[in-house]
Amino acid sequence: MTIVKNSAVKKVKKSRNLWFERVMALLATLNLILVIFDLTYIPFRDFWFNGQVRIGYVRSAYFETEGISLDLIPAPISKIITKYDDIKGIVPHRATEAYIAKITELEQQLVNHSIDSPEIEVILADLRDRSERIIDNDPFARAGKSGTLERIKNEMRAHLPNEENSSKQAFREFWSVDNLRDRTNEELAFMKGEIVPLMNTNYFRYWGENNSYINNFGLIDFPFGLIFALEFICRTWYISRTYTGVSWRDAMLWRWYDIFLFLPFWRWLRVIPTVIRLNTAKIINLTSIKKQVSQGIVAGIAEDITEVVVIRVIGQMQTSVRQGEITNFLTASEEHSYIDLNDINETAELVKIFANTLADRVLPQIQPEAEALLQYSLEKAIHQSSAYQGISLIPGGKNAVSNITHQLVTQTYQAFAATLQAALEEDKKFEKLVESLSDSIRQSFLSEIQEKQSLKSIENLLIDLLEEIKVNYVARLSEEDVEQILEQTRSLRRMTHK
Repeated sequence: MTIVKNSAVKKVKKSRNLWFERVMALLATLNLILVIFDLTYIPFRDFWFNGQVRIGYVRSAYFETEGISLDLIPAPISKIITKYDDIKGIVPHRATEAYIAKITELEQQLVNHSIDSPEIEVILADLRDRSERIIDNDPFARAGKSGTLERIKNEMRAHLPNEENSSKQAFREFWSVDNLRDRTNEELAFMKGEIVPLMNTNYFRYWGENNSYINNFGLIDFPFGLIFALEFICRTWYISRTYTGVSWRDAMLWRWYDIFLFLPFWRWLRVIPTVIRLNTAKIINLTSIKKQVSQGIVAGIAEDITEVVVIRVIGQMQTSVRQGEITNFLTASEEHSYIDLNDINETAELVKIFANTLADRVLPQIQPEAEALLQYSLEKAIHQSSAYQGISLIPGGKNAVSNITHQLVTQTYQAFAATLQAALEEDKKFEKLVESLSDSIRQSFLSEIQEKQSLKSIENLLIDLLEEIKVNYVARLSEEDVEQILEQTRSLRRMTHK
């Protein structure tokens, strides 16, 4: 009952921790989205302002391709998004704003006055002067949008081509009474549809006292940073209290990636803790990506590491042989007494275990096959003898020989098995004989191999063999396709899982 209760408590606690991790992961994701929006707002401001993307659109005085125009963001939403100009310290540029205002004034005056009236001529003259000043002074340069001015100039050259290919001449002709008299609506529609939206994208951005453009994103980011900083302190303190031997500083190093969530700079690095948190909260699964990354790293360094390790091991073995480690090992067995840790002769015990297994299990199981083989061999030897030729002539002689060999083989096999079983019973003398035999073999081998000529030859052969392994095997290893090895590893893992 207690075990079931503890299991239920652990399950509830784990569920609560998972929900907490998910909430913090989603909060980190929201903060990362805001950071990305802030970092990309200026480069993509034209898109946010117009909500439109043109694909394959090129227009100049020499050629024109209409392309495709996609309206991705409705105008009301674009107006809401571009309120972010206040955070960036952005205001409409005076020159382009005044130009657009003058066009609006022209439209209003055309309602009450004809195109040939003095009031309209004054406005058109002002627009011609303003057009030339915009081209000369380039009010788009401060915002880094001189390309937009070039696009406006290309639009005007393509709309009203002239021999000089001059954008100023195109503007002067456009804002003339002769050009607007018969097609006022069409020309103003072109201006409001093609030129005015481009001029609207121009802006002036205030320069702050900190020697950089004004950016008040910190006001939005501060609450997130405060939450993550408090969570970092509480989480690392909890880790230091939960795990033995982990100090608070060690816990902070453990969660080093969370620091990016509240640093006021390098905000783009918040993608690291955000992805880790999403994986921890089981919102995304990075197991396959982690495997691919680790396998890619292994594939990149496995060849070099393997070569270094193999060469190092072989070189160390060669050094040991040159320094006489084999001689020291062989002589140590004689100069120093053997240390027995458990008062058991392991060699004798191993021999006894193998012999018991042979006598009790193996010999009974293979008795039919062993007897058949022995009987066949014995009968074959008897058939080749000259005595058998005489016995075979006697009636019933062949059957008698077969029966005799069968009984002989059976009795011999059973006697051998019984003798072996009897010898393996608790017999101190048998154990001493086995121990004496093993010691004798070891001593004879050591005494023969310690002859200087034999030992020196063995050392030289070992050194040469290791050198050949180093040259041949490591060279083949460097040419081995590591990706094939990794594929074999993946196949083995799949087979294991199945």
